[in-house]
Order: sequence, then structure tokens, then C-alpha cells
Amino acid sequence: MAIGERIKRIRNFRKMTQSQLGEAVGLSDVRIRQYEIGNRTPKEDMIKDLAVALDCNYRSIYEPTLYAAEDVMYTLFELDEHYDMPLYEVKDKKTKETHICVGFDYSLLDDFLSDWKKKKEELAKGRITREEYFEWKIKWPHND
Repeated sequence: MAIGERIKRIRNFRKMTQSQLGEAVGLSDVRIRQYEIGNRTPKEDMIKDLAVALDCNYRSIYEPTLYAAEDVMYTLFELDEHYDMPLYEVKDKKTKETHICVGFDYSLLDDFLSDWKKKKEELAKGRITREEYFEWKIKWPHND
């Protein structure tokens, strides 16, 4: 989801108008509208100001990089808005560690994840190389 869509969703959740949000951050409602429809992208300082005005974490607005655990969490939160995502505790048989896993109530995605799991297993068992695994990922879903 784009930054503008995130701003709009949270603004509507807070029952704020574009004018109210603009006033809170020192901008016009026109600029807020431009952000929301994607004609303009707020700079990082403005994203932080919008987050304060919307009483949310700035990570819930900005485009995640997915290299930080927090970004992964906000991406999962976003997916949770669209899919029924139950959380499960799974105990690793080897290490006895407990892990939290995410499920999706979406059969096509389950099929995709199942295919990915098979490829990861092939890699772990040495049936394919790391290069072949990477090749599979960058060509997905157009693989043989």
C-alpha cells in the first residue's frame, strides 16, 4: 500500500478531515489530498509530523524497506487488513524453541508458499544450488 493510502486510511480511522490533518501539520488540505492520491510524496520529516498528528507510529505510514524487524511487522499488519491471518505457536523439534508463525486464509497464497517451501527444502538437501534457488526466486512465478 502506498504512503498516501496509508495516510488516508489512518486519517479516516481517526475521523479527521484533510483540512484538520493539514492544519495539524501546517499544510493545506490540498497538499494532504495530493499525498493521499499519490501526486506528491511527503518527505521523512513530514511523515513524522503526520504520524504525530495522526497519533500513530511513523512506520505505519512510510514505505517499509523490509530489512528491519519493525518494517516486517508493519507489512504483516498491512496484510492482516486484507487476509485472515491466524498466528500459531510451533515448536521446533530439533532445537525445542517455540516460534510464532503466520497463516493466511487464502488458498492461492498457500499454494505459492507451498511451492516456496519445496524449493527451500531442495536447497537445504543439496538438490539445488544457492544460485538455482536464487534463479527460481527472481523468475517466479514464471518457472518451469
